[in-house]
Amino acid sequence: MDPIQFTDANFADMVLKASKPVLVDFFADWCGPCRMVAPVIEEIAKKYDGVMVGKVDVDANPGVAGKYGVMSIPTVVLFNGGKEVARQVGFGGKEVYEEMIKKVLK
Repeated sequence: MDPIQFTDANFADMVLKASKPVLVDFFADWCGPCRMVAPVIEEIAKKYDGVMVGKVDVDANPGVAGKYGVMSIPTVVLFNGGKEVARQVGFGGKEVYEEMIKKVLK
């Protein structure tokens, strides 16, 4: 499945009320390192059935980015049960993102 596009309008319902963990990539189209994260996020979205994976364009959705203190991009945040449980600021690589997921899927 491709990453879901989260917005200021749907974030609470889709991420905070989700029945499974949600990995969220905060990005912007103009951000070079964000373009490095994108294919990794897409690969993870296809690999893990137990996790919802999506993206937030911080330029189009400043409310969510501000609420969660996203000051630098890319920032990848893992939510579980409506709460942030892990965060990686800057490009972490596939292994870092998978490690975040594996901790909540145990």
